[in-house]
Amino acid sequence: MAGPGREVPAVARALDLLGLFLDGQGPRSVPEMTAALGLPRSTTYELVQTLVARNCLRPTDPTGRRFGLGLRLFELGSAYAEGIDVTEQGQQVADDVVRQCDETVHIAVLDGTEVIYLVKVDSPQTVRMVSAVGKRLPAHCTAVGKAMLAGLSDSEVAARYADPFEWVRMTPHTIIGLDALLAELARIRRRGLAYDNCESNLDVRCVAAAVRDATGAVVAGLSISVPVHRSEPLESALGKYAAAAAEELSRRLGHRGAVGRH
Repeated sequence: MAGPGREVPAVARALDLLGLFLDGQGPRSVPEMTAALGLPRSTTYELVQTLVARNCLRPTDPTGRRFGLGLRLFELGSAYAEGIDVTEQGQQVADDVVRQCDETVHIAVLDGTEVIYLVKVDSPQTVRMVSAVGKRLPAHCTAVGKAMLAGLSDSEVAARYADPFEWVRMTPHTIIGLDALLAELARIRRRGLAYDNCESNLDVRCVAAAVRDATGAVVAGLSISVPVHRSEPLESALGKYAAAAAEELSRRLGHRGAVGRH
């Protein structure tokens, strides 16, 4: 058995070979893999044959000269995805963001027309918030809720807000009405970020981004909340923090590619 910190060369080479497929370029030949890895062709060929035997690679053409990822990797990826805890991963990401920006961070999920807060990491500075872990708020009043709603189609949003839906107004700035909400969601899709301009709390502004899983579906949202008197960087620095954090949490949930604009 290998000691702590020691790699098994054959295993490392096999993983490096599989890692070549993360670029999304599809099947490739043994010569292409050999050139990319800088290994002798005989070594690459043996690795490929072993991985094919284990269903980690598969021939993709009748000549057997090109190979793609095999079913075993899909099974392993699915098992990994099932074991991912959004709350646990979100807590780690939120902790990191608060250390960087010193503002309050939330992770929430969408349930119908409401958001449920899974994670809240408070700013070291005093902020009066209406949110709390486990609390529900109307999605249309919050940046994190609107970020997640923007991941749905207009028809899906309309179905959730079908009459006789009661539009809650938490502040005078809250968006009211389906047409106004759909117009705001269109703006969110274009810019990749959602804002709460004192819509749920007159003293607080927020910026949020959607979090996606391996399938590309929006499964959560991440927001940064800041008192109005400190909100000047909301659309610059804090927006970048929110986008990067949502990207990182999405990556941890298995998503690949751009998160914000779909």
